[in-house]
Amino acid sequence: MHTETVYSSDLTFNLEIWKRELKFHMSELDMFQQKLEEIITREGIDKSSIEIESFQNKIMIERDAIGKLLHRCRAKLGNLHSADYYKNIDGKIQYEKRSLYEDLKHYIKLHYNFKEAIMDFFLRSL
Repeated sequence: MHTETVYSSDLTFNLEIWKRELKFHMSELDMFQQKLEEIITREGIDKSSIEIESFQNKIMIERDAIGKLLHRCRAKLGNLHSADYYKNIDGKIQYEKRSLYEDLKHYIKLHYNFKEAIMDFFLRSL
């Protein structure tokens, strides 16, 4: 029973960290959107620029992905909080964690690729 509690607290810790990181990425997206709007309002910038529209679309897609990942994190936390600590863990929560972990790793990799591209665009737009 003690190992299960340790495992549960470790997984809870991981999920809380992931939630914070996703919320940070959401705030970054808000800043990117504001900067894009600032660039659009400058003279000489075409509002229908394909590159700007592409970044705005990617921001919407990332926001949706973050929302889904946050929902999955909250659901896993709910499962952990409602777990019966007198029974052995059957591996289901651990399996779900791995799947969520892989999805988070993939999302974070894509986010940093996007961040690099948009920061390059911001530098070119100075």
